[in-house]
Amino acid sequence: MKKVLALFALLALTACSGQPVNGPTAATADSQATQEQADPAALTIGLTYIPDVQFAPVYVALEKGYFADEGLDVTIRHHGAQESLLGALQSGEEDVVFAGGDEMMQARSTGVDVVNWATMYQRYPVVLIAKTDSGITSPADLAGKSVGLPGPYGENYFGLLAMQKAYGLDDMQVDYIGYTQAAALSSGQVDAIIGFTNNDAVSMRHAGIDVVEMPLVEGDLPLVGVGLGSINVEPETMAKVLAAMERATADAAADIEGTLDIVTGYVPTLAEPDQRELAGKVLEATLKLYTGGESFGAQDEQAWEAMSAFLEDNGLLEQPVPATEAYTLDVLKARTN
Repeated sequence: MKKVLALFALLALTACSGQPVNGPTAATADSQATQEQADPAALTIGLTYIPDVQFAPVYVALEKGYFADEGLDVTIRHHGAQESLLGALQSGEEDVVFAGGDEMMQARSTGVDVVNWATMYQRYPVVLIAKTDSGITSPADLAGKSVGLPGPYGENYFGLLAMQKAYGLDDMQVDYIGYTQAAALSSGQVDAIIGFTNNDAVSMRHAGIDVVEMPLVEGDLPLVGVGLGSINVEPETMAKVLAAMERATADAAADIEGTLDIVTGYVPTLAEPDQRELAGKVLEATLKLYTGGESFGAQDEQAWEAMSAFLEDNGLLEQPVPATEAYTLDVLKARTN
């Protein structure tokens, strides 16, 4: 930009003085601009701790060259197990992070300037899961019973708080059981669990456990699902990321087996037939979450407002976070321009 401004200034001086100026010609400037447009924008997309079939649209977009088609040079980075979810974003090692809208809002309350610019999971994926023969058909049936979840953190916990408030379950027993939901439910250690519709419920059915899923509240949860966030949001560039991922998501839905072939390059255990079969079921359930909105990556402004109030009311924010500071519509608008 400085070079361009300097060129304009020199041209203005030439017009005033009538003297020639030794500087770049118009043809040279056009050549430089063309080269800048040809150079792909380098971006690192951060995913959670281990490779997983739920990230299939990102893997597909990279392997099929859809990011490259948009003029992007994308690197995928999975976080270390002991690493902060947004630590690499803060340090500049990552440009985009794949994380829950609620997690990003919590981070903003601690001073991390992350902004969500697209919602990937158009429906919050956490549900109440019980065995079909338990007689539990609604959260209201949990009075005097037990519910298990990994711990007092994350989407499962946020869903628990919303359910407790909606149904006034003061006498329900809450057990923090780590990531042992299937074993705890099948053995009768707990009467129900709070888990993910695209993972836990699918895995249990695959293991032969007959389960039923129930919404945690009537209507919509006051929570926003997994999305894409950045500290420095460049709408035009991020719109290209979104376009590539939408194309990849459509491909994944149209060719589950081909997509699993790609994902196996990131998750080698899928070479085992049973694991591949389970991954196919998880992929199908996950793609329904990606494509359940009015448009790919759509932002629900009312849901963001509701979540801001919910997280503050439950003491989950270190300081209030206005919804409009936590998300933006600029990327979606850039896609329509």
